[in-house]
Amino acid sequence: MNFSDGKGIDFKVGAAVTAEQLSDVFKKSGITRPVDDLPRLERMIEHADLLITAWDEQALVGVARAVTDFSYCCYLSDLAVNRNYQKRGIGKELVKLVQEQIGDEVMLLLLSAPAAMEYYPRIGFDKVENGFIISRKR
Repeated sequence: MNFSDGKGIDFKVGAAVTAEQLSDVFKKSGITRPVDDLPRLERMIEHADLLITAWDEQALVGVARAVTDFSYCCYLSDLAVNRNYQKRGIGKELVKLVQEQIGDEVMLLLLSAPAAMEYYPRIGFDKVENGFIISRKR
């Protein structure tokens, strides 16, 4: 599924993305990810259940990557938009497209970077206090 926002950005569901492209958008977004570990990024792409991307012609400028059962829950593991494209509604559109793909029965949850804590409530997320985490070791 592909469509344009009418502002020069094309959104694609399930488009092929390379580890290099994902690394580049992560670097340019400011999100903390293992951007120099391309084999790990490749596994992140390969094992995602849902990958929605935003493109400016051939340049990847945004990505939403999720792990889901398409029935009860969906973890939005990455939402990243190149800084030069932020504040144009791309992140909000990526989240909307994730919601369309998973449907109304599925809860969408995420872990926010401290810098993005104010962003998510503005695009429809509710803050929750009943979560727990075992952090990764690397």
